[in-house]
Amino acid sequence: MKITEHIKNANGKTLFSFELLPPVKGQRIENIYDAIDPLMEFKPPFIDVTYHREDFIYKQHPNGLLEQVSYRKRPGTVAICAAIINRYKVDAVPHLICGGFTKEETENALIDLQFLGIDNVLVLRGDARKGDASFIPTPGGHAYATDLLQQVVNLNRGVYLHDNSDAQKSDFCIGVAAYPEKHFEAPNMKTDFDYLKMKIDMGANFIVTQMFFDNQKYFDFVNLCRENGITVPIIPGLKPITSSKQLVSLPKIFHLDLPEDLTKAITSCTSEKDVKEVGIEFMIEQCKELIKFGAPVLHFYTMSNPGPTKRIAEAIF
Repeated sequence: MKITEHIKNANGKTLFSFELLPPVKGQRIENIYDAIDPLMEFKPPFIDVTYHREDFIYKQHPNGLLEQVSYRKRPGTVAICAAIINRYKVDAVPHLICGGFTKEETENALIDLQFLGIDNVLVLRGDARKGDASFIPTPGGHAYATDLLQQVVNLNRGVYLHDNSDAQKSDFCIGVAAYPEKHFEAPNMKTDFDYLKMKIDMGANFIVTQMFFDNQKYFDFVNLCRENGITVPIIPGLKPITSSKQLVSLPKIFHLDLPEDLTKAITSCTSEKDVKEVGIEFMIEQCKELIKFGAPVLHFYTMSNPGPTKRIAEAIF
């Protein structure tokens, strides 16, 4: 079922969903089940699975020369989605990214997803490779999320890259990312918003936001969207702070602000256990406010660690 249909069928009730990381290469599928099982009591209608582009390592040969070798640290997104559907009977939402894939490889992945009965995809540009100063497109691939989105939209129209004879239309419900505090590469909020509006006009069906800790920024962002004709569901992305190190790492990595009251509460803690409790309690109150506002879904970035999310869900669902 499409995410938009899940939201419509909820009749205004806020739903619960979460995102997973594929396990590191060499780990077993049971690692994924261990991250999902504790959260299934909250009846998520869908579960996101991230995709990660290739990275490079350097292999030294006996003659001293270095060979650049491409590898994927976390493969298996499509297979994990199939396993989730088979085991839990809920919808799986794979991320599609530009980096690491040619247009042909993307089309083949979309065909595989269609064969598996996967109805939803989340279209993203993806991050730069580790060590790259900025995002570098894969030769023969897409440079921008809008280009990748257009390929999915085309497939929904029965337009393939090459042979369109007797082509069957796909029917993917397409999600895109948004940034209530602006994407860090955008020169200003208006430019960032204009690109989001372009994606919706192109055919995107729902929005998932970057994590945030100040609900007012989400409220203002939703109002901005509605005032400018964006009517699709806007799903807030959430992650509780669980360690004091995240006071620095989250703003640095995700380019977001932390509220002063949250920062003060964490810096006054005398142990990491206390920090975790503060982060969870803050997120519980944040979620209650989002539900009151009418958020269609509370979407948690679990990083495959279900414990904190389970605590929060127990308090609000």
